[in-house]
Amino acid sequence: MEIFNMMSSLLSIWVVLAILIIVILRGAIKFVPQNTAVVVERFGKYHKTMEAGLNFLVPFIDRVAYSQTLKEQAYDVPSQSAITKDNISLVVDGVLYIKVIDPYKSSYGVDDYIFSVTQLAQTTMRSEVGKMDLDKTFEERENLNTAIVSAINDAAMPWGVQVLRYEIKDIEPPRSVLDAMERQMKAEREKRAVILESEGKRQSEINIAEGMKQARVLAAEAEKAEQVLKAEGEAQAILAVSRAEADALTIIGQVAATDEGQKAIQLDLAGKAIQAKEAIAKESSVVLLPDSNASASNVVAEAMTIIHQLNRQQGGKAPLQGLTEE
Repeated sequence: MEIFNMMSSLLSIWVVLAILIIVILRGAIKFVPQNTAVVVERFGKYHKTMEAGLNFLVPFIDRVAYSQTLKEQAYDVPSQSAITKDNISLVVDGVLYIKVIDPYKSSYGVDDYIFSVTQLAQTTMRSEVGKMDLDKTFEERENLNTAIVSAINDAAMPWGVQVLRYEIKDIEPPRSVLDAMERQMKAEREKRAVILESEGKRQSEINIAEGMKQARVLAAEAEKAEQVLKAEGEAQAILAVSRAEADALTIIGQVAATDEGQKAIQLDLAGKAIQAKEAIAKESSVVLLPDSNASASNVVAEAMTIIHQLNRQQGGKAPLQGLTEE
């Protein structure tokens, strides 16, 4: 019986020791999740920062003081009032994206880095909005976000926190300003419409004028080409007539140099003399009375005598040749 009691006591001791060992081992082994940093204190003082994976602690001496996530975190920045450079009150809210880069500083450098960075974002945003006019806050929102991020990072560096970006969600000006902006936009749209209409009318008139100008130019060029062609045609016609007349005169001159040609010329002159007398008799009031020598044979004889006389005076040349040379 005593042996049984001793064995029960030993078993109880071993069980207690086993439980104690398990408790100690459980407190000595620490599994840190990915993207998490654990700050360990020893005797109430900072000892080390444990990273992701298997880590060991000294039981009853070391303790986990802070557990900081290393992931990027997004926090809403509450809406707040800000006054622009031109004294317009705005209500602005945004989203802040931050990340812990130094767990030691984020644990001991500030009591609550999330609250501190949010407050800093609000004050910085008010300061940056105060440097801009109302129109610039809408047009240069990206530049405003960049300026806020830069200002926050400079101030949050001792806290071990980095601001990755700041996005303005909404900017709400007063209702009176919204109405004025709406009227301004309407006037601007009407102005652009009038300008576009006038530009279209102007372009249309320019196109019509250009078309009329080109039409007149083409008509003038066509008329010029027609006149040139007509002049060239007339010149060629005159040249052809002149060449034909010259060829005819050359042939007549060659024929007149022969005896048969002389006789033909004499006969032609006699005929022309008769025609001249007949014309004088018809058109003149003077009455020519024929004499005894006014027969046709006498007229021909007179004409022949005149021709011979002319030939002797011109050195024996043909009358037609002499007339041609003159």
